[in-house]
Amino acid sequence: MTAHNPRPAAVLIGLRGSGKTTLGRLLAARRKVAFVDLDDRTVSASGHPSVSAMFRAEGEPAFRAAERAALAHALAHDAATGAVIALGGGTPTAPGARELIERARAEGRIRVVLLEAPPAVLGARLSVSPGDRPLLMGANFAEEAAMLAERRMPLYRALADATVSTAAGTPDALAAIERALDA
Repeated sequence: MTAHNPRPAAVLIGLRGSGKTTLGRLLAARRKVAFVDLDDRTVSASGHPSVSAMFRAEGEPAFRAAERAALAHALAHDAATGAVIALGGGTPTAPGARELIERARAEGRIRVVLLEAPPAVLGARLSVSPGDRPLLMGANFAEEAAMLAERRMPLYRALADATVSTAAGTPDALAAIERALDA
C-alpha cells in the first residue's frame, strides 16, 4: 500500500502478560510504524505516575473512562498511520470501547489480533515481571488470569480478526502475528 493508504493499524488485545507491549513494539519496529501503548497514553493524559496510582486516586470507573478516551484518540489518529496499538487488558470492557473497536474494524481501519496464553504461563510471566498494574481480583497472577479469561475471552474473541498463541515465546508469536495481519 502507498503512504496515502497505509495498511490497517494492528490492534493487539489480550490478558495482561500475553505479550501485547513486547510484541507490539517489535511489530511496530519491523513495520516501521509508531507503537502506541494505550495504558501509557491513558496514564500520561491523567497526570498520575502509573496505572496503579490512577486506580488508587480515581478508581476503576474513572480509569476506564480515560482509557476509552485514549482509545478513541488512537483509533481516530494513530490508526490512520497504520500504527501498532496495544490495548490494556481491560480496554475492551470499558464502556463504549467495544463499539469504537467494532466501528474501526468495519471501516477497515484496523485489524484486531487476540494474543493468548494459558493462565499458568501468564501467571509465571507476571510473577517475574509484574509491571505496575493492580491485581483486580485479589488473587495471585495465575488465578487472576484464569478468572479474567473466563470473563473477558468471549468479548476478546468477538472482536478479534485473528488469534495468536504467545505461549511458545516471542519469535514464534511475532511471526504468527505478521501472518495473521497479512492474511
